[in-house]
Amino acid sequence: MVPVAVGVGLSWRLTGNVEWLLAVCTLTSATAIQIATNFFNDAIDFTKGTDTGERLGPQRVTQSGLFSPRQVIIAGLIMAVVAVLLSLPMVAARGWPVVAIGLPSLYFAYGYTGGPLPLAYRGLGDLFVVLFFGFVAVIGTVFVQTGNWFAEAVLAGLQVGMLSTVLIAVNNLRDIDGDRVSGKRTLAVRFGQGMARWEITLLCLLPHVAGVVWVLWKQWNGAFLLPLIAVLPGVVVTSGVWRHPPGSVYNKFLGIAAAQLLLFALGFIGACCLG
Repeated sequence: MVPVAVGVGLSWRLTGNVEWLLAVCTLTSATAIQIATNFFNDAIDFTKGTDTGERLGPQRVTQSGLFSPRQVIIAGLIMAVVAVLLSLPMVAARGWPVVAIGLPSLYFAYGYTGGPLPLAYRGLGDLFVVLFFGFVAVIGTVFVQTGNWFAEAVLAGLQVGMLSTVLIAVNNLRDIDGDRVSGKRTLAVRFGQGMARWEITLLCLLPHVAGVVWVLWKQWNGAFLLPLIAVLPGVVVTSGVWRHPPGSVYNKFLGIAAAQLLLFALGFIGACCLG
């Protein structure tokens, strides 16, 4: 939801206009893809032995026995179809670029943990989140809204992408021991806890450093200053992962990281509205 909201806010800032039907279609289609991704991840991680009874994260429906892997995969496919149907007004309005954005998004909803090259099992999950929850989602939303490509969307996409990646980085550090046993080669597994903590620290800090560019480049102080309301939860997450070993307490940090992302979006959209 955040990258779409940021993209719509930035479009308003750039053009003074919001295409509300396209905004709703973008938000609901992106949400459907996210839900499909979560369903696929839920079933595939259980099938591969990553989710066991010792799982530290929030309950998953396949691992807990509420639904079978087949049922959850079918639910994911249904949500993927919903995402396609919701995207049709965007395709009608903006043409083939929407298809070019949508097809890889649909594939990686499954290919994040499944398929011949599951990104999450190759240490590519963090890069995936920066690209698709940052650049693709924000730049794509601005294009759907305006019909044009803007350099400003690249900067906003970088900031949102890094803050979105905090969530997966916390998740991977929490699950480092279980992932190592199951063969899920996340960055935390590949390079260790120290690197994972530094990754989280930089991902919380660098979006605000990048925000200085708004001041230097566009003389837009609000886009730097208002999102600073997200600094405090970032400090809490960063200090928490350095002070605590991986464990269930990281679920609290995961929630705070989500709050950080939401607060950044509120600050940025506020800056867009205030001009």
